[in-house]
Amino acid sequence: MSTGTFSPKPEQAVDLQRRQILKSSGLAIAFLWLGGTGAASAMISARRQPGDTAAAMADGNPPFAPNAFIRVDSEGPVRLVMPSVEMGQGIYTGCCMLLAEELGVGLDQIKLEHSPPSDELYGIPALGGQITGGSTSTRSTWSVLREAGAVARSMLVSAAAVQWHVDPSTCTVDRGVVHHAPSGRSASFNQLAATAGRLPMPDKVQLTDPKDFKLIGKPIRRVDAADKVKGATQFGIDVRVPGMKVATVMACPTFNGKLASIDDKATRRVPGVVDVLRLDNAVAVVGEHFWAAKKGMEALVIDWNRGENANLTTRQLQDAIADSARNGKGIVARDDGARPQGTLVQSEYQSPMLAHATMEPMNCTVHVTHDRCEIWTGTQVPMRAAQEAAKITGLPAEKVVLHNQYLGGGFGRRLETDWVEQAVALAKQVPYPLKVVWTREEDIRQDHMRPMYHDVISAVVDANGRPAWFGYRTSGGSVLARFAPGAMGKDGLDDDAVECVVELPYDIPKARVEWIRHDMPPGIIVGWWRGVGPTHNLFVVESFLDELAHRANKDPLEFRRSLLQKNARALGVLNLAAEKIGWGAHPLPPRVGRGIALGEPFGSHVCVVVETEVTAQGEVRLRKVVAAIDVGIAVNTSSIEAQVQGGVLFGLSAALYSELTIKHGAVEQGNFNDYRVLRINEAPVVEVHRVVNAEPPGGLGEVGTAIAAPALANAIFAATGVRLYQLPVDRKLLVQNPEALKSVASASAREGSEVA
Repeated sequence: MSTGTFSPKPEQAVDLQRRQILKSSGLAIAFLWLGGTGAASAMISARRQPGDTAAAMADGNPPFAPNAFIRVDSEGPVRLVMPSVEMGQGIYTGCCMLLAEELGVGLDQIKLEHSPPSDELYGIPALGGQITGGSTSTRSTWSVLREAGAVARSMLVSAAAVQWHVDPSTCTVDRGVVHHAPSGRSASFNQLAATAGRLPMPDKVQLTDPKDFKLIGKPIRRVDAADKVKGATQFGIDVRVPGMKVATVMACPTFNGKLASIDDKATRRVPGVVDVLRLDNAVAVVGEHFWAAKKGMEALVIDWNRGENANLTTRQLQDAIADSARNGKGIVARDDGARPQGTLVQSEYQSPMLAHATMEPMNCTVHVTHDRCEIWTGTQVPMRAAQEAAKITGLPAEKVVLHNQYLGGGFGRRLETDWVEQAVALAKQVPYPLKVVWTREEDIRQDHMRPMYHDVISAVVDANGRPAWFGYRTSGGSVLARFAPGAMGKDGLDDDAVECVVELPYDIPKARVEWIRHDMPPGIIVGWWRGVGPTHNLFVVESFLDELAHRANKDPLEFRRSLLQKNARALGVLNLAAEKIGWGAHPLPPRVGRGIALGEPFGSHVCVVVETEVTAQGEVRLRKVVAAIDVGIAVNTSSIEAQVQGGVLFGLSAALYSELTIKHGAVEQGNFNDYRVLRINEAPVVEVHRVVNAEPPGGLGEVGTAIAAPALANAIFAATGVRLYQLPVDRKLLVQNPEALKSVASASAREGSEVA
């Protein structure tokens, strides 16, 4: 599954007194997302912090709590308070491995806890707060959790040395026990906890040399896998609270519309219905259980004030954003000077709005009393959610208690807090705990969707077809401007909008990159979506690069190779993927093609080759996918494989099927029948091959998604000669001839007749 050489360099001793900011891990800290909110102090740290004592007290006052993450009681396993949230990406396992490697315990000796809301203790420096997103979790915790484990180990060993009057260097640690071989004495971490808790923090700790790793770099089964298989894992939607009622909700389907009036007489007659609650733009039906609430909602007569967007359509949005891309004034993200003379090649690409469609729909349980607000939900932003709840209830921040849960998918959707705010506003109206569960239709139609984009991409090519200049004008909404306005560039640039295009992996002498901000009409809220800016930018750039290769009559692989001679890591994944798929080794059958795409999203290097067949009727059948990934030093190789596989399938699914369309100011799609995803029988084998090296860890969770669409589009072109400039895939463009469609129609008619 892997290739290359592994030559790790020994770790240096870490001076904790001088450590002020996370500088290692290959994570460039260019900005703090929450700029201007005081979050600049947010910094996960292996040292004790001002708020750590209070957090430890609230967590049972363990005798040994050297930092925000580690709790050692007088008995029981070591407890790890997770700085990141788990939404299927395997970060709980990765964090356990980092800690256990340095602490000297087995993974089976660690008990996981979700962290409470705290920017101070669990804030990710690159994101400026307690946020899980942007493929930053491993990059942000790589050094900190290892140091945290090393600090704790050092203090526990010192505690044993103090009790035994021996030199700490003569002690060893194995599976949570400190041993002193010369005297034959040993003591467990539990027995040493109280003494260790009274010792001063060491100035320096020595991290394990990578050549001595016992866990890091190995394929490890996920620590939460067994409970998930048994159905014992508690997600937000599984929460049960004594006295709880269940509500489902419907907001105005039209963007920015309001609730006008309701007739709830029939609803209140439905068995099990408890109440009907109103907000300015939504209505909730409360029941003894979800089915009663759902049936009550179906019986409710609602009159909406649909507002100024009542006649809005997808076509209007597309026309407006295309005009911005072609004619709008752009914010320049890169400009290397005047465009050289030569042949200008230009294309336009369009990407749709997308829903997140997490398997677990939005849900939140809230109990509001006169002096307390208690919340149970799964969120990527615990502190933000708690802060919004405090605003709505008017309670002091310390009176809001949030119990985070496992997330049944996030993909950026749970970076928002709208469903939490709505549940708190509803729970304020009733005396009992209220569990609000969105239906699938509500979840899709009220999504904070991935923005729509329109891109004008161009290149000046020389006589050999090689690009000498690259031009890019991308138009779309800004998630960052709403989510963290303080992180916008001084000139108004949203860096995410041009990520993976400002810095290309290819050797192209000059480039000009512009972003034209195009805000959606009021009420259409755009949000982070797995892969964010790179997902759409890589589709455009890598599709266009294939265009240039075809125009130059060059093999797409060789064309890229010629542009990567100065980029060894990118060339490495390109060559590895090509080798593993057997690129060019044998001719392919008719209407079968392979497409290749390469990128450097989230600090990693990836190349994907998709092999697909396109039937005469225009159906796309995925035959095989090969991915080559360079994420630097690996933590859990099993998680790397799983994340790349899942990310690629997520991206292929979106490219083939996913699109939100607007009619009469509302989203038309509502469930998986009309917001299609790949089914298990349609999913191809996804091989993952890893380049092994000792570089700092890169991001992973979104990498496969970001590179999937262009590889698919290029494969479809190789199979059919049809270049796709718009997603999702339009099968009508891929039909071989009219007779092919007629054969499908007649077959469907025969099938219908047989059924009748």
